[in-house]
Amino acid sequence: MSSYTQLLSPLSGPLPSSQTLSSLQIHQPATLKRNTLKQSPILNQPTTTTSAPKLISHSRTPASWIETLRSQTRSNHFREAILTYIEMTLSGIAPDNFAFPAVLKAVTSLQDLNLGKQIHAHVVKFGYGSSSVTVANTLVNVYGKCGDIGDACKVFDGIIERDQVSWNSMIAALCRFEDWELALETFRSMLLENVEPSSFTLVSVALACSNLHKRDGLRLGKQVHAYSVRMSECKTFTINALLAMYSKLGEAEYSRALFELYEDCDMVSWNTMISSLSQNDQFMEALEFFRLMVLAGFKPDGVTVASVLPACSHLEMLDTGKEIHAYALRTNELIENSYVGSALVDMYCNCQQVSSGRHVFNAVLERKIALWNAMITGYAQNEYDKEALNLFLEMCAASGLSPNSTTMSSIVPASVRCEAFSDKESIHGYVIKRGLEKNRYVQNALMDMYSRMGKTQISETIFNSMEVRDIVSWNTMITGYVICGRHGDALNLIYDMQRVKEKKNMNDNAYDDEGRVPLKPNSITFMTILPGCAALAALAKGKEIHSYAIKHLLAFDVAVGSALVDMYAKCGCIDLARAVFNQIPIKNVITWNVLIMAYGMHGRGEEALELFKNMVDEGSRNKEVRPNEVTFIALFAACSHSGMVDEGLNLFHKMKSDHGVEPATDHYACVVDLLGRAGNVEEAYQLVNTMPSELDKAGAWSSLLGACRIHQNVEIGEIAANQLLELEPSVASHYVLLSNIYSSSGLWDKAMDVRRKMKEMGVKKEPGCSWIEFGDEVHKFLAGDLSHPQSEQLHEFLETLSEKMKKEGYVPDTSCVLHNVDEEEKETLLCGHSEKLALAFGILNTRPGTTIRVAKNLRVCNDCHMASKYISKILDREIILRDVRRFHHFKNGTCSCGDYW
Repeated sequence: MSSYTQLLSPLSGPLPSSQTLSSLQIHQPATLKRNTLKQSPILNQPTTTTSAPKLISHSRTPASWIETLRSQTRSNHFREAILTYIEMTLSGIAPDNFAFPAVLKAVTSLQDLNLGKQIHAHVVKFGYGSSSVTVANTLVNVYGKCGDIGDACKVFDGIIERDQVSWNSMIAALCRFEDWELALETFRSMLLENVEPSSFTLVSVALACSNLHKRDGLRLGKQVHAYSVRMSECKTFTINALLAMYSKLGEAEYSRALFELYEDCDMVSWNTMISSLSQNDQFMEALEFFRLMVLAGFKPDGVTVASVLPACSHLEMLDTGKEIHAYALRTNELIENSYVGSALVDMYCNCQQVSSGRHVFNAVLERKIALWNAMITGYAQNEYDKEALNLFLEMCAASGLSPNSTTMSSIVPASVRCEAFSDKESIHGYVIKRGLEKNRYVQNALMDMYSRMGKTQISETIFNSMEVRDIVSWNTMITGYVICGRHGDALNLIYDMQRVKEKKNMNDNAYDDEGRVPLKPNSITFMTILPGCAALAALAKGKEIHSYAIKHLLAFDVAVGSALVDMYAKCGCIDLARAVFNQIPIKNVITWNVLIMAYGMHGRGEEALELFKNMVDEGSRNKEVRPNEVTFIALFAACSHSGMVDEGLNLFHKMKSDHGVEPATDHYACVVDLLGRAGNVEEAYQLVNTMPSELDKAGAWSSLLGACRIHQNVEIGEIAANQLLELEPSVASHYVLLSNIYSSSGLWDKAMDVRRKMKEMGVKKEPGCSWIEFGDEVHKFLAGDLSHPQSEQLHEFLETLSEKMKKEGYVPDTSCVLHNVDEEEKETLLCGHSEKLALAFGILNTRPGTTIRVAKNLRVCNDCHMASKYISKILDREIILRDVRRFHHFKNGTCSCGDYW
């Protein structure tokens, strides 16, 4: 109970019929009344006046009491007003319909609901509960602003003759409690009662419309706008409410048109417009309005700065953001504003200037939750995960603030990436403890966390339990499947996603899921799922997605376009990849890199180098497409697969001087592969030894070991393997390559020793796996696979086909069998290679002349490569085989690689 309520409590009981309030107080000893007031805590609190309020003489007239009360309220001296009200009633002066609105305004400003209820009791007892609409309106406002919508409705329902203020107060109260539909229904009732709305009414109604589903909100919002024009209710604050409404409904162009039509725009109008453009991703337009605002003579305030900085953040316009920061520093009240600080932190972190963001964070004295979240999110987005977790702990321990859904959405990804945070699943327990486990944003983060931990079953459980799934939820689950290599499940999920959309289209009112919005895949969905199509060589599904992207005007988005180029290239359609590349209107460095890498994988090194020259020319005009580290990795791979040793070495020696790119670990590994693949194993070995000491040599040693396998160089192979087994003792491919080197050289004992050591270390070789798309499914085959429904038929077909190939001159290359068995058994084992099984499946299940597309997780063996050439000629089929390194296009008995791979 507040101190005010304690003072009023003697008056809150039933009034005795034989005594009036004044006589009751007259019989109370004066000393008791005076001591009660002196002991009240309210007198010990600071006031806005220069001296403490004085006790008023009892000889004053009722009019002077009430005028003092109203004057104090008008001057925002709310505590003094309440004391005056108490002293007035203690002096025997009965409050009236002028006193009650004044004291109730003070109660509202102080947010003291209990005191409001006490004064409401006075209102009833003094007979003003139903007789004064002004007092009743004030009570509606009190309950609405102090958090009791139920009592606000009761008071409103009890008003016999409601006026415009009654309706405005009730509608505003409902909006404050976010009961948007009831607020609009109350507005309709107001019109039916023939009460004319005012500008204040329209402001509340516009707010309600802005919080409806876009379709309904925009329809009703336009009606409200039209009504305001018809009634000439075009006051500035009404216009500002309409600007904000259109902005929130995603119609920034409507906001802009309204703004330009209205001449009397104030500071709020400009801020609303800048915020509208920024929130609707029209960042350049937001910055232009900011410039026009300054030219129009308006001085930016904290709201302006907090609204325009996100535009700088998204556009990564660091210099412009720094200029705005300098302005904020010159105006102390801005830099001390936590919201301005939050926007500055976000801008710096988005521009990868995390330390600058932390300097801003440290400079803000009053840190609200939004500022902490901005800094934690900034750390997490830039993968400063340990710093993010430490700041999170500091926030919980030192600031006294409780983390919210935004905090946890950033902390969950940081925790899964941070090696120092070992008990990663405990963060889920903390989320539950905080009662945030049903928050959609936190659920999305948890799904991502478990997927990255390889626990997609838990991600599925969270996904299936979600009450509302948004586009991010679906994208997160699809990404989780892709991360864990479950590409087929990812493709199936996108079809489920579209079925949700189709179901909603059947019933316009069926918005019980997906946040009341019919679900449509967006650019993130395509960027996520297309790599899955690429990994599975699922060309038909990739084409379906391409068609869908074209239909929804997303195919020319630079990110989606780049993913489409990559998908077609990895499905073996390099010409289609180039066609998509040519259609993308605005390309970035990723788009160019993807196609250069594609040409390299297809062994078309000259075209890769020609494309690189075009890229350099374009980069001279646009810094967004200048070659970077990845560009040179793609170029070296292209040169390696095409045997272009001199060209690759020339690029390597000039990449820093001509393009400002410092050779890194991966570049050395690629050049070692370039030299080693061409047979220059000694030169490759020397390059590894001359690498800068600070670089990790594991990749280079691995490339060298692979070259030794191709050229059967046992001596250097042993050196490379020993280095790798020391650096990466749990990587199976190192053991396998060394064992293969020994086996190919007939050193079976040494090969067995390597296999034995591998077993002792608990290291398992990745089994050969190939896959082929047929119909709506992707069929997978393991080496020696007998689990497929057509396995028996496939093996019989391969044995028959092998006999036909032998008649054409095919001789099985049994050196690919790395087991010490007889030749006949080796030939049988060769027939069970996964790529041969996939190839046989494609031949048996497709029409003659159809191109066969097979993908494999490992390097294709010599025998399968030779066999594919014979099969392409005997059956007159084009075969496109993608292994872990490159593409092989078999046609008429030859391969595009020229037997160099």
